Amino acid sequence: MSRIQKAAFAFLVAVALGLTVIIVWLYSTKWQAPLGPSLQLPTPTPFQLAATWTPDPRTTDATGAPAQSAPAEKSPTLRAACSADSVMYLLLIGNDSRGDAYKYGLADLIRLARVDFVNAQVTVLEFPRDLWVEIPEIADNLNGQDHEKLNQAYLYGNPGFGYTTDPAQGPGLLARTLALNFGARIDHYAAVNMRTFVNLVDAVGGIDVYLPKPVDGRTAEDLSERLLFPAGYLHLMGDRALTLARIRIKGGFVRGENQNRVLCALRDQLASPEVIEDIPALIKSFQDNVQTDLSPEQISQLACIGTRIEPGGIRFVNFPEDLFNVTRQYDAVFGKEVSIINADFDILRDYVAQFNAGAWLPPDGAPENSTGEVPFCP
Repeated sequence: MSRIQKAAFAFLVAVALGLTVIIVWLYSTKWQAPLGPSLQLPTPTPFQLAATWTPDPRTTDATGAPAQSAPAEKSPTLRAACSADSVMYLLLIGNDSRGDAYKYGLADLIRLARVDFVNAQVTVLEFPRDLWVEIPEIADNLNGQDHEKLNQAYLYGNPGFGYTTDPAQGPGLLARTLALNFGARIDHYAAVNMRTFVNLVDAVGGIDVYLPKPVDGRTAEDLSERLLFPAGYLHLMGDRALTLARIRIKGGFVRGENQNRVLCALRDQLASPEVIEDIPALIKSFQDNVQTDLSPEQISQLACIGTRIEPGGIRFVNFPEDLFNVTRQYDAVFGKEVSIINADFDILRDYVAQFNAGAWLPPDGAPENSTGEVPFCP
């Protein structure tokens, strides 16, 4: 080998080593680094059943703890293919603020998602935002009142109020509230405000939503046609998708159902071949406009299972509606009675224990896709 060839070879080796160091550095410090502060949740304690509550024998053992038996693996290689842990628990939040920052805003949408990389299944559980709950660390700021609506936990934790020292701010306080009241298990969080949601839907070219019946959100105060959605297949851009997700209709859980339809449609669009290749660019463009402690690596794992999961692998489940009671509660913060949702939290905790264990079942005698499960993601 000539002197010039040796020099060229040495140069190429140096370049290769340099690139390797850069790649290793990026992988170790950027790829796996959380995009926001991690959750500060206490170590989960064993679930304790109330003396008056009988556990569901299909999902709990004799002590009332979640059953240990797991369903047969549907995709034993999926976890390895996506380079992920077996299960990931996510807190998903829709912030009702229209601003770019996350200084204020209520939690307009609250969902827990259980992502099972072994059995190729995602289960999403809705929490009503008006549940009257105990919120940690707020009593000193609210004249001793430690209860408020669930969606207030997110507001009080964000910088505008800053009633907590939790580094994860609003998502952190909401996560601890869900763990305290319901025994929720949460690994990570992602919160999106309305403007970012609109931009995301527009960025993927809109979403296709199917409505089995018309949705009419018009009121005596607002008769705008923008609140009317006909039945059938609809292609919605960002603003229309947001309107559908936020329409309030008295009675039932119609709002939550519409939100689930929008989420499913967005999932379908993100998993489409023409969008998959743009996901890295989408992550980069939105990472400063989303509250999350997910790392780019974990986001890629979620994108991986999203493209590989079989039809029917995503389930949206709800607590049975008859568990809830809409009533009035005096709120010292506002100095008046406000509309809230009451429920037996021991029963809700049992359902959450089923959810945590991956053993969610519809109520006895209910069809598979009845009260306990909504088939919005075929």
